[in-house]
Amino acid sequence: MKKTIIQFVMSGVFAALVTGASPGFCQNLAFAQGEPPQSTSAQQPAAKDLKEVLDQLKTLYGKDILFEIKTVEGLKVQPDVVKKADGFEKNLERVLKSAGLRFKKMNESSYLILSKSEVEKATKTARFQARQNRNSPLGNPVSREIGDLVNPLTARAQTAPAERTITGRVRDEKGEGLPGVSVVVQGGARGTTTNTEGRFSLSVPDRDVTLSFSYVGYLPQEVTISNQSNLDITLLTDVKALEEVVVVGYGAVKKSDLTGSVASVNEQELTAYPAVSAVQALQGRAAGVSVQSTNGEPGGDFKIRIRGATSINASSAPLFVVDGLVGGVVPPPEDIASIEVLKDASATAIYGSRGANGVVMVTTKSGKAGKVQVSVNSSYSRQREINRLNLLSARPFAEYINEARGRDYYDLNNLEADTDWQSLIYRPGYTQNHQVSVAGGKEGVKYYVSGVFYDQQGVIHTSKYNRMSLTTNLAFDVSKCISLSLNSLMSRTKQDGVYSQRTSAAADPGVTTAAYRFEPAVGVFDADGNYNVSKIYAAPSDNPLAVLRGREIENIGENLQTNLRATVKILNGLTFNSTVGFIFRNARNGSYNNRISNRGQDNGGIASLSNRRNFNILNENYLNYDKTFAQKHHLTLTGGYSYQKFRNESFGASNAGFISDAFSFWNLDAGTVLKTPNSGLSESEIASFYGRVNYNFADRYLLTGTARYDGASQFSAGNKWSFFPSGAFAWNVSNEDFFPKNRVLSNAKLRISYGLTGNQAIVPYESLARLSNSFFVVNNAIINSVRPTAIANKDLTWETTAQFDVGLDLAFLQNRIDLSADYYVKNTSDLLFRVPIPAFSGYSSRLENIGEVQNKGVEFMISSKNLVGTLKWSSSFNITRNRSRVVSLPGGTDIIYAGAPSNIINSALQHAILREEAPVGSFYGYVYEGVYQQGDNFLPGGGFEQVAGGEKFADLNGDGRLSAEDRQIIGDPNPRYTWGLNNDFSYKGFSLNVFFQASVGGDILNLTRLELDRLNGTTNATTDALRRWTPTNTDTDIPKATDNRNSRISTRFVEDGSYVRLKNLTVGYDFALGLLSKLGIQKARLYVSAQNILTFTKYKGVDPEVAFNSDGTASGNINLGLDYGSYPNIKSVTFGVNLGL
Repeated sequence: MKKTIIQFVMSGVFAALVTGASPGFCQNLAFAQGEPPQSTSAQQPAAKDLKEVLDQLKTLYGKDILFEIKTVEGLKVQPDVVKKADGFEKNLERVLKSAGLRFKKMNESSYLILSKSEVEKATKTARFQARQNRNSPLGNPVSREIGDLVNPLTARAQTAPAERTITGRVRDEKGEGLPGVSVVVQGGARGTTTNTEGRFSLSVPDRDVTLSFSYVGYLPQEVTISNQSNLDITLLTDVKALEEVVVVGYGAVKKSDLTGSVASVNEQELTAYPAVSAVQALQGRAAGVSVQSTNGEPGGDFKIRIRGATSINASSAPLFVVDGLVGGVVPPPEDIASIEVLKDASATAIYGSRGANGVVMVTTKSGKAGKVQVSVNSSYSRQREINRLNLLSARPFAEYINEARGRDYYDLNNLEADTDWQSLIYRPGYTQNHQVSVAGGKEGVKYYVSGVFYDQQGVIHTSKYNRMSLTTNLAFDVSKCISLSLNSLMSRTKQDGVYSQRTSAAADPGVTTAAYRFEPAVGVFDADGNYNVSKIYAAPSDNPLAVLRGREIENIGENLQTNLRATVKILNGLTFNSTVGFIFRNARNGSYNNRISNRGQDNGGIASLSNRRNFNILNENYLNYDKTFAQKHHLTLTGGYSYQKFRNESFGASNAGFISDAFSFWNLDAGTVLKTPNSGLSESEIASFYGRVNYNFADRYLLTGTARYDGASQFSAGNKWSFFPSGAFAWNVSNEDFFPKNRVLSNAKLRISYGLTGNQAIVPYESLARLSNSFFVVNNAIINSVRPTAIANKDLTWETTAQFDVGLDLAFLQNRIDLSADYYVKNTSDLLFRVPIPAFSGYSSRLENIGEVQNKGVEFMISSKNLVGTLKWSSSFNITRNRSRVVSLPGGTDIIYAGAPSNIINSALQHAILREEAPVGSFYGYVYEGVYQQGDNFLPGGGFEQVAGGEKFADLNGDGRLSAEDRQIIGDPNPRYTWGLNNDFSYKGFSLNVFFQASVGGDILNLTRLELDRLNGTTNATTDALRRWTPTNTDTDIPKATDNRNSRISTRFVEDGSYVRLKNLTVGYDFALGLLSKLGIQKARLYVSAQNILTFTKYKGVDPEVAFNSDGTASGNINLGLDYGSYPNIKSVTFGVNLGL
């Protein structure tokens, strides 16, 4: 797909916007739209609320401006009345004068705004005093300006009643002191502000008076006092003033105006406990969002699914949009202000062919005008593996092996050792995380700069990971109508890994697998100092420490992304936005199998080094039009064009036959068995036209229509372009006149949406016939040739997801309780699936569009402020029920497949099935019925046991024998429910957070137990082997030990993976700032937290939170619910400090 003319035009427009900013630029743009330019003097900018301008002055000059809300309510001033060249008092006087108000200077940093009645009263008093002075023989003229208004007050001093001092503290709903709250004596001209702890002291007349408390973002409160001398005031959040703004595609809307299903996670939730990534921090925080660790390895990845898996072979990972940059690298949690998860078609259709799996909108932190804010956050964690397997010790193991092999492999009276291999590979781990950020700015320029260092030592020896990142966000107002923002992220990661999961190579176990399998009856080294080999398998790599030290893995990742955005106000309500984004990723991977490893011992060591570089360029250009008509009709239009190009480069080389292990993978030319190097290049493009219409009538009826027309180069001619529309309607019932006005139900909204989204997440060139290199030796000469390796599919097209959603949002008790519920149905058709084809074709499989899957479910979320006094307690709970099923397959034919480790599961022993009306990824195998007893009817069948103590399986087809036809669906790896429960408590300076996360109903195929507890005498076993069948122990469901047993996928190894986990427990203390403020510290908090310390489950494996990853299928849905040899997840205790300077 070549660059279009539109692309060049838009790029030129962007350049013109950046370079052509001048005072008359807005006028020129208006003229270009067909409107005659107006003189500067003729232009009248829209008036602003006086309160807004006062807040601007307060921020700009760092002063406290006190006033009663009713004093400034409804008053407007011209925005250009503020002149930056003038001082604060001149600007304040000019602003107030235009509104007929005056101020009184309380002290150097506090100013009190007086009402018009007070000004008139003070003026009359001042005039009277002036006349008195002129007639006085002493001649004491009043020379003070009305603005000070000191004389009118002193004029009444002689007759003023006695005074008293009122003290108190103003808090928010969390019990934290609010600094800068205006405390004003109603009807008078005196007031003060609260200090950094929210405390105040004010002299008032010794009579009944009313105090007015006001603060930006909170509801004003009036308190009449009689004989009280100390007050404790709690201000409630002004929901309308601070109504949550939700980031959506190409814009932001008030939460009350949403028609789609969107979940929000704030910065406090993202940093509630140390997380390696923001994706991990999302776990359990949002309804409909499933986050699962692929393993616990330092720097390990996480699998995220939104409303189930929509694909099988293609990626089901959501689209990430970072500050408007599609596909951007997600920064550390500390640099994120909020995350919005777009779930239904109304919210995601604006991203068309990439919205089927949901969209995660990441908004990073930004600077604010005013005082420079310096934040320092530091934490240190101690970590251990979350669990260990209960394995046989030396003597029970030796007895079991002797029994299985039928001879004395081990002398029970002379065992060499009793080695706990898990203890040898594990160690205490740690994590340290440090962040320093600086934010601030002034009118027209704002900045945020943050550096983060994250370092983790894994709980398995030699494994570690560190990350350094720098986030910079800059915002500039070039003129009144042009603003620029520049968001950048630079990061570097280094991962020293261990091989913890087996690939398809049966002779290459991972270190955790080796620790489970290897015999405990031998020590680490033999008499010559070499690694002991197994008496069962004579391969040194079976020794867990040989596996641990026999392979070196180093992965380096470097990321650079930047996004430049220009926003131009063309006309009133009309803005043009242009974005140019760039993402560069460089990954270098090195590995070395030394000469003690199984792979390296016969080859003199094997080294490999590879490099991958990814370039991603994005240009977005769109218009936004926002207009209110006749006060009740609010219309927002968005329309634009997008172009994104991807380029991936790769290179790799390897060698073997080294005379020394000293150089690892850094001396490839020293090897003697040079292997063919490889290199590759792939490119793809996507171009899009999109639009959205939002209509709001009287804040009651909300309509949204969205459409995107996408073209992707991955597909064949005729299938490159597709159209993705959506529509939604919402009804704010609580804004209707008939809605009951009571304190019980304070808000109610109904939502409904339907739309189409797509998935084009396949690698380039899949629709084309492909060739690969092939070499032959003829007469001792190497012949280079090419051969076909993939069949063309000219019909390959997008996956399309049609989604219906209906939702209900409720709020109770003045929004102290918020509830949201959604019901959805997602149907994905034209599934991209790699279908096996007959071997005589010369090919193994072909990517095709084969069928349809459905995800259907219910989401429920509730949050509440349970206590709002000195003791605060708030809660949030979310739960999701999702059912995933296959709707249709070609010809209704089952697809049975194997995707697990080939040493256990192979093409003759498939583990999963796709079947119409069955869950996606269903386990497929035999029904285990226990063990045969003497006198039972032994069912015949090739490879099946027909002896007492042997495995007994059900004859499902009733033909009197066992065969592959007796298999059925034996498990569903998809959880029925997932939920999260969060509770926050605070009392004075103390705080407590308790966060539970759970998964209910998902089955796990425990391949680790299948390998260990098949009891065929080839590995160690779990302690379940102590209950195995013997002639003297027949009342058991564990078969006898025998070396004549094959592996079977059966219900014996399918377990309930349900669990409830105490994900986080944090206790913190916020220090009072009386002493610290003298040291320049504005905020200080110490905390200790514990993660994953309690898990309630019946699962027999190491951890029910598993996601086996083999051969790059983490983003697909082939290997759901498999547990085999994963690096264990961790439990930890963290100590941390947060400082604000």
